[in-house]
Order: sequence, then C-alpha cells, then structure tokens
Amino acid sequence: MQVSFACTDHGLKAPRNGEHSKQNATSPNTASKARARFRTVALIARSLSTFTHRYHHNLKESTAKLTGMKYRNLGKSGLRVSCLGLGTWVTFGGQISDEVAEQLMTIAYESGVNLFDTAEVYSGGKAEIILGNIIKKKCWRRSSLVITTKLYWGGKAETERGLNRKHIIEGLKGSLQRMQLDYVDVVFANRPDSNTPMEEIVRAMTHVINQGMSMYWGTSRWSAMEIMEAYSVARQFNLIPPVCEQAEYHFFQRDKVETQLPELYHKIGVGVVSWSPLACGIITGKYENGVPETSRASMKPYQWLKEKVTSEDGRKQQAKLKELTPIAEKLSCTLPQLAIAWCLRNEGVSSVLLGSSNPTQLTENLGAILVIPKMTPGIATEVDHILGNRPHSKKDYQH
Repeated sequence: MQVSFACTDHGLKAPRNGEHSKQNATSPNTASKARARFRTVALIARSLSTFTHRYHHNLKESTAKLTGMKYRNLGKSGLRVSCLGLGTWVTFGGQISDEVAEQLMTIAYESGVNLFDTAEVYSGGKAEIILGNIIKKKCWRRSSLVITTKLYWGGKAETERGLNRKHIIEGLKGSLQRMQLDYVDVVFANRPDSNTPMEEIVRAMTHVINQGMSMYWGTSRWSAMEIMEAYSVARQFNLIPPVCEQAEYHFFQRDKVETQLPELYHKIGVGVVSWSPLACGIITGKYENGVPETSRASMKPYQWLKEKVTSEDGRKQQAKLKELTPIAEKLSCTLPQLAIAWCLRNEGVSSVLLGSSNPTQLTENLGAILVIPKMTPGIATEVDHILGNRPHSKKDYQH
C-alpha cells in the first residue's frame, strides 16, 4: 500500500515566501530550500508505506456509566481522553478568579473530564500555577488526569522561546515546576519554528519523553506538511513521532480539520484536539446585538475579536446562527451544545477543548455529550446546507 502523500494531491504545499518569518522571506535561497525540504518529505513519506497497516483498525468510543462522559483514543495512540476537555486560555489567571477556576475544574472532573490543557504562555505562567494548585488541593489521583501544556513562548529572552532543544527542555522543566507535577501527559509544540531544524525538535521531544517529563508529544497550529515532516524524521532516525495536532475547529473554520488532517489520521495516526468550538464566543449568540461589556471582545487585548464580530462577515455569521437555531431546537439542545457535538461528529477529533468563564456556561457546554448520538448524517447535512462552507476534498472520510 502506498502512502498517498504525493503532497500535491492533498493541498500540502511548500510554505510560500513570508508565511513563517521575515528572515526566511528575504533569504535568496528560500524557494530552493523549500522545494528541497518538500521533496525530502515526499520521498520519506513514500518509503513509510509499511508503517500504515497498523492504523487500519477501528478504535472504540466508550461511555462512563456514572457521568455519561465519552472517551476516545488520542489519535491512534493508546491514551484515552475525554471527548470534552477544559482549556485555560484567557480564563485562568486572567478573566476569572482562582476560586472560579477551582469551581470549573471541579465541575469538569466530576462530570468525567480527564483532559486539562494549558500553556507556558497563558497569563505569563499563572494559568499553570493555578492549575497545579487546584490539582494539589483537590488531591485528585494523578493517574486519573491527562494534563497537557504547550511550549514556544516562555519569556522575553532570545533563549526563552522557540522549539530549540534548550527551550523545549528548560521550558518543560519550568512548566512542571509551576504545576508542581513530575510529568505532563502531552507536551505540545505551540507553533512551528522555522529557525530550528525539524530533527532537533523531534530529538528534543523524544528526549523529554525518554526522561519521563512527558508521555507523548503533539503539535499545535502546524501545517499538515510540517506534521508529516516531523513523522518522517521520527521514523527515519527511530525517534518518537507526534500523536496529535491542536487545531481551531468550529462552524466557520473547517478547511484544515476536514481536508488536510484526515489523511494524517488515517495514514500515520495523528488525531485532533480541537479548540475554540464556539469561535471565541461568537456561536453562543452573545454578540447578536453588539458587544456586551463583560464579554471577551470588550477586553483591550481582544480588539481583533471585536472587529471580527462587528464586521460584515461577523453579521453574516450571526445570520447563519439564527438559521441553525431550529436544528438545535429539534434536537432539544442549545446552539452551543449543537456546535460542540458537531465538532465531535468527526472521527479524527479525539477531544474538544472548552473554554468557560463561569460554572453555568461550563455545565451547559458539557451537556453536548448528550447531543452526540443525535448528530446523524442527516443532521450534519442540514447544518452543511445552512453554513454553505463545507470544504471540498478528493477523499471523503467519515464525518
């Protein structure tokens, strides 16, 4: 069997000038280097055909009897994660108090959530501190939790950011100290790093796993070609490949998760942990009549969100949401619950990260678990018809 990463077949194009860094864009050898890198990935990918057979088996979803929470494998790894996870971006150490953060984690944990995600950059490290304090206070068994963090932006110094070996090792040590943990379950590369060779990144990730600092590693906001390159390097040098990609996925952001990442899932076992299922609150309907003073879009650092909400596209999105409301009513759920369950209809999505600022909101969003069985192909088709933005791909995997 051939790995079908002929690269041109699935939109896996070499980075265009200027897509990563200005430094690369101005280099006279950028185009030739990109082409050489692209050819290398394609050649290695074709040589990996013997590795793909192991992934052609179905991984079963399970449901907890007490909570009703559903669990899936993280990609094609053996790690079982709750279909819904709790993220800490913006909220922990920023938008909400430590007391509310504890309430949210308690509600999530008691509802069967085992996946809790953070990053070294969130609130300058405060999010990790708060997360660790809560875990310690609640005395939850470490073995019952899946804790993930992300590395890239660790500090202001030149050596405190990026995916070089120094920062991956020192950055993860810093995260573990802040969370008062011996290890994380997954460490993510929080964005690509064009200044660091891929082999160095994969070797450093393999090192922290071998040292017991993390169980697995993954990527966040990487292109399909970059993920494939990491996998190819891992197989070439007998290193550990990534198991999942964190990607934005919601009604209005579909292309990457639905056209590029399914190939990675089926061929090399890389799954998806999706974030922002409610499009930073846009899908909740809170912005239907403008920007509320207590909303995220009203905060100074999120001026970009306010502009997005009040733009012409933002108004069109609100109109689409009104059209989707009858479908939610037919399924006896709220629009946010429909949106979250819609994300989980995709077999390649292992978990959806929720970002909530209050207990009521989190409880509502966790209710999406009950909507998943109602997301039939017919309902998905109705949603697609209203949205009118289903990406075109040459292969239609199960959605």
